[in-house]
Amino acid sequence: MKKFKYQRPSGTTAEHCCVPLCQASSKYNNVLSFFTFPADEEIRRKWIVAIRRDKLTITAHTRVCSRHFKPEDIREPASETARRLLKRGSVPELFEWNNFSLPLPRPGVWERRQRLPPEDDRESNAPDHLAEDVSMDHDYVSAPDPAVVDLVLEENASLREEIRQLRGQVESLTLRRRFGIHRFAASDKDIRSFTRFASYDLLMRFWALIEPSLPSMVNVGQGQRGTLTDSNAATHSLQPIDELFLFLNYLALGSKQRDLADRYSVHQTTVSRIITSWSNFLYTVLGSIRIWMPEEQIHEFLPADFKDYPDTTVILDCTELRCQCPSSPLLQSEVFSSYKSHCTLKGLIGIAPHGEVTFISALYAGSISDKQIM
Repeated sequence: MKKFKYQRPSGTTAEHCCVPLCQASSKYNNVLSFFTFPADEEIRRKWIVAIRRDKLTITAHTRVCSRHFKPEDIREPASETARRLLKRGSVPELFEWNNFSLPLPRPGVWERRQRLPPEDDRESNAPDHLAEDVSMDHDYVSAPDPAVVDLVLEENASLREEIRQLRGQVESLTLRRRFGIHRFAASDKDIRSFTRFASYDLLMRFWALIEPSLPSMVNVGQGQRGTLTDSNAATHSLQPIDELFLFLNYLALGSKQRDLADRYSVHQTTVSRIITSWSNFLYTVLGSIRIWMPEEQIHEFLPADFKDYPDTTVILDCTELRCQCPSSPLLQSEVFSSYKSHCTLKGLIGIAPHGEVTFISALYAGSISDKQIM
């Protein structure tokens, strides 16, 4: 008996899968396919996010094996010498950490064992003295009946459909269990509670406005090193939309960072970096938007109560926000407000006669007077 050896393609360089916890290699398994990262920047970023390799350096030899793709995402080859290809826009989804079981390697169409020639050809090529032995042999050596093959194919198709439905159910249950914006997308009441946006539709409109500016977002960890966040690399295990949702939870609910880390299944340090990064990003993006209304529009919407004051364009008022008391006695004296009897930060707000906020100043120590701010 010949000694068993692992399968290995001859004359080729071994390829390895870059997905964590996956040890697939073409050196020991030639029924798997290994796909390079797509050239499309958006799809490539989705790949990196999916495999959780935020610091991965992609080269021409970086591969993801076919075990991490759904069967319907892979095109079977048209010839025996051709390679299996991915459908456009396919993203790896099957991993050990997301409740998906890794499918066993399945040989391609042209890698399967060839069927025996038709029975008539075998009988014509067989010696005469074997004819009687063949006719008296067991029925399991004969070619299967076409009707039986059709039944097996139908059962196979039915099982594939059942697997597809079960995977959809697993994915749906995973989304329900995972804390994020998609879990509450169907409830405007929950969106208002967690974000203070009136509805999911309004939140998505806001997201559509800021999403084009995401490539210029500076991550705190990289900003300290003086480098910009690469739009193709994921700095966290969360999607950008879920990072925004986490930041809004922090503002709307006043949640502790440790609580947010437990909800989103990330490290507390990651939560801190997300909050700081999004604070800086939204301050830059939203601060560049002109909210001061032209005088023509102010006069157009001027309420009747201001008919005796037609030149009114803005109503100024200072407001104070309570803040955490600093440990330094000097800073405590600077931010302490005698009006509020607490440590506060003070800012100037401008409001148009019809109620629209048209100006917001920077925040100052609570001890400063209104006159000094103006």
